[in-house]
Amino acid sequence: MNESAVHITDTVSVPTSELRFRFTRSSGPGGQHANRSATQVELLFDVANSPSLNETQRQRVLSKLKSRIDQEGVLHLASQETRSQLRNREEVVERFQVLMREALRVPKRRLPTRPSHAAQERRLEEKRRRSETKRRRRRVWPNAD
Repeated sequence: MNESAVHITDTVSVPTSELRFRFTRSSGPGGQHANRSATQVELLFDVANSPSLNETQRQRVLSKLKSRIDQEGVLHLASQETRSQLRNREEVVERFQVLMREALRVPKRRLPTRPSHAAQERRLEEKRRRSETKRRRRRVWPNAD
């Protein structure tokens, strides 16, 4: 991992100077180590004002990650999985890369297609078979002559 920038895609890299980290105490068990060490890491990335993203990319990230972005346009990610602050920091940066890569991915445009003639015939034949099966289950009434 390059220390001066976080590589997201072939065209997008975010300088580490744009990432802010906050360190707090982790929750849960851990005894004296957890009580005295600030091992939880929170990564903050200002999506709204980042010079690393163009306007199209910014809008895509803001819409795809809106549940993780606050009112000011700052992305928040936290990690407290390990007892090591360094490992939690590496883990949160990896998650940041994956989330940003997924948010910046442009979905392929769906080309509308039609079912083939054979597929339509199979569907209709199955419907006819099913109809016949259900017709045979009906009660047979004696002829009222």
